[in-house]
Amino acid sequence: MTLRSLTIALGLAAVAAPAAAQDTFTLPAGCDAYVTIQSRGCTVSHHFTCEGDPLGHQRRVDLGERGLMYVGMIDRETQWIESFHVSSQHSEVLEADPEDPASFSELMEEGEDTYDFRTLSDEIGQTRYVGRDALTGMIETIDGVTLQQTEFAIVAYGPDGAEEWRSSGNEYVSSDWRMFLSGTSSVTTPDDAWETDDSPVEFIYPGEPGFLSANPKYDCGAMMSKYEVQP
Repeated sequence: MTLRSLTIALGLAAVAAPAAAQDTFTLPAGCDAYVTIQSRGCTVSHHFTCEGDPLGHQRRVDLGERGLMYVGMIDRETQWIESFHVSSQHSEVLEADPEDPASFSELMEEGEDTYDFRTLSDEIGQTRYVGRDALTGMIETIDGVTLQQTEFAIVAYGPDGAEEWRSSGNEYVSSDWRMFLSGTSSVTTPDDAWETDDSPVEFIYPGEPGFLSANPKYDCGAMMSKYEVQP
């Protein structure tokens, strides 16, 4: 299932409708979710796999107060294979043969991983991402899930080579799910700077109340303005 067909199946034409219009988020046929994560920053995420995807690939959708915000797919090394950003209506796909591919395996084995890759977009052109992830050695258990803390720094460059934004802070990784989870960060653009906290709060599994909920729970209700700068 391509990113385009998935986003169509998810009903992007209706993304402006409030998430509260429905209680449960519906995935397309052939896709199965394995965990729902309620996070700070008024975001609920559903992680799932779909029939026909390459082995080790997994997908994610993020929802906020106004509905669907992000759709993406990563591979086993957590490379950003495909992304769709709802507010800007632009998609990105990973270039072939990155200069320095992101490697979850290297991070877990060596404690540090650098990357330098580009994504290609029909809507906004090429974006280059250069950065580093490193394990801090801190282990945290959140809602029964054991996570390792990372520190990160990333810079995004636009098609003309000019810096568009940079971010640094701390995230989490799950070795069982082979995924990154957001944490706290500082974001800087040429015109602005702000802090974010999108840390996970609850992990909900199939059959439990709140699994595939369409409604985020934490830090909602406040009018916020922030850029969607990274998947």
